[in-house]
Amino acid sequence: MTIYDSIILGIIEGFTEFLPISSTGHLIVASEFLKLEQTSVNKAYEVIIQFAAILAVILNYPDKFNFKHINLWTKIFIAFLPIAAIGFIFSSQVKALFSIQIVAYMFIIGGIIFLIVEKFYDESKHTVSNVEDISFKQAIYIGLAQIFALIPGTSRAGSSIIGAMLVGLNRKASAEFSFLLAFPVMCATTAYDLLKHHNELLQGANLANLAIGFVVSFIVAFLTIKLFLKFLERFTFVSFGIYRILFGILLLIIFNNNINY
Repeated sequence: MTIYDSIILGIIEGFTEFLPISSTGHLIVASEFLKLEQTSVNKAYEVIIQFAAILAVILNYPDKFNFKHINLWTKIFIAFLPIAAIGFIFSSQVKALFSIQIVAYMFIIGGIIFLIVEKFYDESKHTVSNVEDISFKQAIYIGLAQIFALIPGTSRAGSSIIGAMLVGLNRKASAEFSFLLAFPVMCATTAYDLLKHHNELLQGANLANLAIGFVVSFIVAFLTIKLFLKFLERFTFVSFGIYRILFGILLLIIFNNNINY
């Protein structure tokens, strides 16, 4: 992996981590186009730059990271447990799902789900506009919805946002809870990969690439969160649904052409 690769992957990760368009799916596709082999080190690198994006949450919501919000973080932890348990138990099966074809299909399916949800969504009937007001029951349902993010191309942000919208949160609160929920998820994932691949990542070349990708991902993610919330003040998730479908179709065309060659 070159410095150029690190910058490209950092930009993609920072921009897609909090949008409902699957950061993992985009990283898999980018790695294919950059001709990066999916070695254990490169896979770990992709997860660790995701952690840089998660740190952007702290900078955007510094007031949430204190003991005054212990009740909120208890709900976030409860929502985190389902994906943690299923991901740990079925880790081998999850890894076996990583392919361009599966990513493409899940992009399309996720896009259709967004369009359907938006078709019947009435924000005036969704009274939870502040993440602090989420109930424990709603947190559990959102956590269960997030399990689908284990399938590459589904999107962790997308599945948790859809889950939140379906249980009574408005669009902004759904997005903000998804941002905060990303913190324990990616902390756990990053810690695991650091323990597993720390020797490779601490080598000189890898460390330099990691540092550059980390900084780029952090800056892009920080700006994306702010812009995304501004976007939701005026628009719906329909555009993301359309994008997912078109991107998924494009991937299938590319995938099939590669097979034919």
